[in-house]
Amino acid sequence: MTATLVPGRRTHPPVAPTVPWAGRYREYDLVKEFVVALVGVALLTAALAGIFSSPDVPQATLAQWSTAAPADFVLTAAAELDGTSGSATYGAPYNRTPDAAQKLGPVSLQHLAGVTTPISTATDFVVGPLDGTVGDPALKTALGQWHAAPAAQRQAWATAYDEALQAAPDNAAAQVAAGDYGPVPVMLNSLLGLARGGALEGALLLQGRFYRSDYTKPLLFLADGTYLEERARAEHLGGDQWGMMNETGSYPGQAWLWLYTFWYQVKPFSTSDNADVLVWAVMAVLSLGLICVPFLPGVRSLPRWIPVHRLIWRDYYRRSTG
Repeated sequence: MTATLVPGRRTHPPVAPTVPWAGRYREYDLVKEFVVALVGVALLTAALAGIFSSPDVPQATLAQWSTAAPADFVLTAAAELDGTSGSATYGAPYNRTPDAAQKLGPVSLQHLAGVTTPISTATDFVVGPLDGTVGDPALKTALGQWHAAPAAQRQAWATAYDEALQAAPDNAAAQVAAGDYGPVPVMLNSLLGLARGGALEGALLLQGRFYRSDYTKPLLFLADGTYLEERARAEHLGGDQWGMMNETGSYPGQAWLWLYTFWYQVKPFSTSDNADVLVWAVMAVLSLGLICVPFLPGVRSLPRWIPVHRLIWRDYYRRSTG
């Protein structure tokens, strides 16, 4: 029988008749196969996680910091009090410090959203937690003197003590030269005791919030000192140690982040104060270029000129051409 061609109508080749299956049949329990596979993968995952997983490094706390490095803690607290710490001068989203943000040309990306998490380091990190302390007459007197003094006097006390701490041997409070520091030494010594007892971290977590899950303030306080940075560098997590893609210790980390962290290791990014925003801009351009590959003349033709894919999928192309 031959197909008749009718003008304007599609024709299809004859369909071969269906032949009944003549092979063997075997029962297949899909649920059983799924359960076996699930249990097997779970056991394998647990075993491999126990052998090769990342180490569980304990978190750094204010209590650990104040006990292990009291001089660094007090020096950092003095910088928080006189407004010269990293957090106090960071700019948005924590405060409105002028010319503090990184810029991309004339545009300050950091300030576009404004101050969304307002923080006053003197009040939030030092004076506020101390105001909630009871049972210390010397501290109560010192706080009364602090609150009664004008802002200029408080700034003078805090600045003088901060500078004296920096000049003291090993930044030790016990070796600070005599001077007019007002109630600041008593306040910072009490803050050190509060931190060692573990109460300071709780005071920072509870400020203005019911749930104790926002660690912004404790982390900022920790980051302003040198203790956290030294711990990070000991674990090879520093910025110049490819820390963004490293794991703690000698364990492999997120290797897929190499392209992002690579730029921090080369100039001008490694020496620029605008490194974060510059690296972000470079990655945005590269990502846009990747998205636009199918639309770029010449670039989109590279697979035809360099047919590496045919080597990878050689079995498929052998069958399709054979």
